[in-house]
Amino acid sequence: MSPNPILGVLFHAIGGFAAGSFYAPLKRVRGWSWESYWLVMGIAAWLVTPWVVACTTTPELARTLTESAPSTLAAVYFFGVLWGVGGLTFGLTMRYLDIGLGMAVALGFCAIVGTIEPPIRHGNLVEKFSSLGGTYIAIGLALCVAGIAVCGFAGVRKGRELGATEKARDGSEFALGKGLVIATISGVLSACFAIGLDRGKPIAEMAAELGTSALYTNNSVLLVILMGGLTTNLLWCIALNTRNHSFSDYVSGTPRMLFVNYSLSIISGTIWYQQFFFYGMGQTKIGPHYEFSSWTLHMSFIIIFSNLWGIVLREWKGTTWRTQLLVWIGIALLITATGVIGYGNSLAPQYTPPIETE
Repeated sequence: MSPNPILGVLFHAIGGFAAGSFYAPLKRVRGWSWESYWLVMGIAAWLVTPWVVACTTTPELARTLTESAPSTLAAVYFFGVLWGVGGLTFGLTMRYLDIGLGMAVALGFCAIVGTIEPPIRHGNLVEKFSSLGGTYIAIGLALCVAGIAVCGFAGVRKGRELGATEKARDGSEFALGKGLVIATISGVLSACFAIGLDRGKPIAEMAAELGTSALYTNNSVLLVILMGGLTTNLLWCIALNTRNHSFSDYVSGTPRMLFVNYSLSIISGTIWYQQFFFYGMGQTKIGPHYEFSSWTLHMSFIIIFSNLWGIVLREWKGTTWRTQLLVWIGIALLITATGVIGYGNSLAPQYTPPIETE
């Protein structure tokens, strides 16, 4: 399948929209503890939806998994477990920093670590950035970091401008210091998802050999990573349910409230999974030469859409116009970064199939 950077960027944009939007339904859950709706969301996102999609798009799914090397499966699962730690702290990041700032800080660290680790491990980081296309990608990465920093600074101003009385009135748990520490941990560990995808390339190649379309080969890798993430989140949420005596959340309340809470959580999980469904397709369309830049594109689009959601949900209500202007400047920088990175990918050397001889 030939690369198509424009289509690849579009797929990443759709995935970024899904990732930047998934938490919005959870903001409407009422009467449940965080661990309760996070677990229901996670089961939908990391277990049910991935298996349904993989079974639909991978003709020989069982063989793909059983014939892959156990060491590869174990490594991908391990990075999934680490990503799971980042994922559950990501939920706490949203809790203490809100959607806009939380995603900006956490995904900023995630973007940097997840983008540069694979080429560093393969020993070709300098080679990737030395070409003209690589130079544009490096510029795009720098713009991404700048956009993240601007969004983060806007969040710092928000913390200073919102008084304790107003935060208490709208139910916000905004806590800048605690939130920044959790967001940093979350961002670094969340980058393990990109590392897991890189380690899982042999699984994707096995899927392709067994007849899976190149567009969907990453779906089988996602199964293994997400099982690791589910393990971490399941244990943590059950522990919190036990400590907080919140198991009753799943069955108590009016039928209408339970229906709404379960529906919102499941919808949120289904939306969450779409980010990596489209990420996998975007990565295949970006092409092998600069596919490492897919992670930066993905993170940039997530931050763009999450900040737009933050504006729609009026998370910046009560801040000054200067602070709100900073948010828009950060979004503009990130949009510019995605365009520059996309252009850099279009300059990748074209693949030329070998000439067959008699």
